[in-house]
Amino acid sequence: MFKAVMTVAALVLGAGVAMADPVEGIWKTQVDDGAYAHVTVKPCGATLCGHITRTFNASGEYKSANLGKALVWDMAPKGGGAYTGGKIWQPSTGKVYKSKMAMSGGTLKVSGCVGPICKKQIWSRVK
Repeated sequence: MFKAVMTVAALVLGAGVAMADPVEGIWKTQVDDGAYAHVTVKPCGATLCGHITRTFNASGEYKSANLGKALVWDMAPKGGGAYTGGKIWQPSTGKVYKSKMAMSGGTLKVSGCVGPICKKQIWSRVK
């Protein structure tokens, strides 16, 4: 009986521990308008978001006015490395696109559309 109670207790306690989503971490964007960024993806409530944590240009790392700003938000995991329902902001144009992501190993395909205009990037995992 004691063993059964301990097993149930372990299951209940283990269920409260959240598992990290595979996309969580730091991602390097592709160059856009001469610069690129490191984006840290983490949970934001029930969805995932990514904030700009470092910025780089041809001269190296620099302090962009975009540091700390959300680049992606409201990404909902759909399984199999797919994420949908999100938004993505393009700093070089100031536009916000409906977005989705697809992760495969160390790459993240990010795409977004405003009406018929769509843009894509492939990001690489930093850590």
